[in-house]
Amino acid sequence: MTKNSFILISSEEKKEENKGSVEFQVFHFTNKIQRVTSHLELHKKDYSSRRGLRKILGKRQRMLAYLSKKNRVRYKELISQLNIRELKTRSF
Repeated sequence: MTKNSFILISSEEKKEENKGSVEFQVFHFTNKIQRVTSHLELHKKDYSSRRGLRKILGKRQRMLAYLSKKNRVRYKELISQLNIRELKTRSF
């Protein structure tokens, strides 16, 4: 659970921040993703949790896409802070 310690410390710092902001929501989804991922490492056949994880990943991806379109600087800061990969751009 060493991964979660960084998120928990950062969580206390962000309590003063607006909970409706995109950054806070992405932060919250990332924390939830890490918890479900660690659960799935122990329970490999828990398909309900796996489905929930995919839903959370999709929500976070949509939030990041929105932030990327609206404010690229805030997006870059957030992905570097949370240490997550940059979104793939879709070409239609």
